[in-house]
Amino acid sequence: MNGGFALFADNKSHKPACIQSSEFDYKIALVGNPNVGKSTIFNSLTGLKQHTGNWTGKTVDLMAGKLEFDNKKFCIIDLPGTYSLTDFSDEETITRDFLADTDIDCTVIVIDSNVIERNLSFALQVLSIQTNCILCLNLSDEALKNGILIDSEELSMYLGIPVITTCATKNDGINELKKELLQICCGTKKCFRISRYYEGIDILDKDKHTENTYHFSLLADEICKKCVLYCKDEISSSSRKIDKLLTSKLTGIPIMLILLGVLFWLTAVGANYPSSWLSWIFDSVKEWLYFFFDSVRLPQLFTEFIIDGVYTTLTWVVAVMLPPMAIFFPLFSLLEDSGYLPRIAFNLDKYFSGCGAHGKQSLTMAMGIGCNACGVMGCRIIESPKERLIAIITNNFMPCNGRLPTLIAVITMFFAGSSFALMSSFKVAFILLTIMVFCVLISLITSKLLSLTVAKSKPSGFALELPPYRKPKIIKTLVDSLFNRTLFVLLRAISVAAPAGAVIWIMANTYIADSTILSYCTDFLDPLGRLIGLDGVILMAFIIGFPANETVIPIIIMAYTASGTLTDYTSLDQLYLLLTQNDWSIITAVCMIIMCIMHFPCSTTCLTIKKETGSIKWTVAAMLLPTVMGLLLCFLTANVMRVFI
Repeated sequence: MNGGFALFADNKSHKPACIQSSEFDYKIALVGNPNVGKSTIFNSLTGLKQHTGNWTGKTVDLMAGKLEFDNKKFCIIDLPGTYSLTDFSDEETITRDFLADTDIDCTVIVIDSNVIERNLSFALQVLSIQTNCILCLNLSDEALKNGILIDSEELSMYLGIPVITTCATKNDGINELKKELLQICCGTKKCFRISRYYEGIDILDKDKHTENTYHFSLLADEICKKCVLYCKDEISSSSRKIDKLLTSKLTGIPIMLILLGVLFWLTAVGANYPSSWLSWIFDSVKEWLYFFFDSVRLPQLFTEFIIDGVYTTLTWVVAVMLPPMAIFFPLFSLLEDSGYLPRIAFNLDKYFSGCGAHGKQSLTMAMGIGCNACGVMGCRIIESPKERLIAIITNNFMPCNGRLPTLIAVITMFFAGSSFALMSSFKVAFILLTIMVFCVLISLITSKLLSLTVAKSKPSGFALELPPYRKPKIIKTLVDSLFNRTLFVLLRAISVAAPAGAVIWIMANTYIADSTILSYCTDFLDPLGRLIGLDGVILMAFIIGFPANETVIPIIIMAYTASGTLTDYTSLDQLYLLLTQNDWSIITAVCMIIMCIMHFPCSTTCLTIKKETGSIKWTVAAMLLPTVMGLLLCFLTANVMRVFI
């Protein structure tokens, strides 16, 4: 039976517990460049479900898993994907130190057969510090289609190690890999070191990086000339034709906007109906709970606290969050697995570089649309600490899935009509896309300011790999996205929604004199709210909604109706009437959209920022920066609009 466990890369020793465990007979390391299918091979060997994606930098953590084969137990450690073993990034440091300092029995070097010459340079670096190795020629089926013929026996002779051909997505060659691992670990097959390759080479010397890179590049080219035959003059011509469109200065950005617009349109249209169904189901359950609590004669106060406070908040979060995420995440995963995300980074790289930020920040921003906490974690792929900090602080400017329902509702009611007819849905998608472009501009401007002040540093270069386009495995992608992303984020939101619901109910039902605590708070904030085009209720909703952004609208409804309980207004017409009766106007709607985009991150994201930066100071900065900017922009927008409206 296979199995495993995860170890995050911020562990000081960077060594999984299995290294010291007596449970395992052998310890195996998996290494390779990003985007070579290393994580897929890890999953095939261990039976785990580590998330894989067709873009650079997916594996930032160490993953450890167990393989049982021929009555032997192997500990498999998946090291971060990296292009070299030089100490220029966290991934390179972790991988290099692990290989140099850890007693392992065999190292599996995974390379992409389509770009064997470039990947082979990295393999030679590994062989300079590890002797017992296996070279895994992955993606061999694609290489064959592209007319790349690799003589694995000849290559094995030149490297001094076994060479295995695999196609991990189809599980081809995995059994052969297991057999080779067993033979090397048992000592029945020997690897030998070709000393002349590594004379004068010290891979651990950072000062020799350029010299070493040049040496191994020439050596890889020499070996490939003897072992690799290219039968086609033009490799991946179809991919290059597509790239001429997707990465062109003329068409790249427009196509990107169209694709994102379609993504938002499908999310906006598709999420409405299941949200209504879930609300109806939860309302039916609520009626049953009222009946049950009444039948067992529980105190009325306890019943209202549990049902009107905790239960209603939880079910609102589920009804509002689950449908958009269940649509957005799978569609986003399909784009990710197809290889399109690196093209987005390519198109936006010059803009981010011009603002003193890193090109990979565009990828982390895209992740932030699904969940800002995930986007912040994704910033680990940025090597420079200062540029990584900029990406972390600005990630919150991308509205996450928890804020999308609020944006969609406000846009629909005040700018596109309350029905989800075809034309209305197109308007919603277009306005939402415009908002996203605005968010990107705000991120760029803020990144520039940060790069000139508190996060001043020299812009760093990076190798951006444009992987070949691959047909996503639709069913697998949908299932993995549902369980690994949608449900994961949903459960995390639920964990904070329950206590939030309790606090909200207590504030709305605890009276001091003739008013509730919630009323006192909203009245106190009302002058500031009116000044910036909002009101005290809206500001209080954002503050109380800190644990979960999804509760902002329900809190507003609770405060306006003075009901003491969250109310689900399934009809946008009813909600629009309630809001306009409480002095909402176009100005309020515009400022509400601005504040929804530009305010402090949710509690989960703040905790993630604290973990990633290791600093309370930067966590507070990440909270204050968007909030202050949002308040100022609301003030300017409201007062300018008041002049003309």
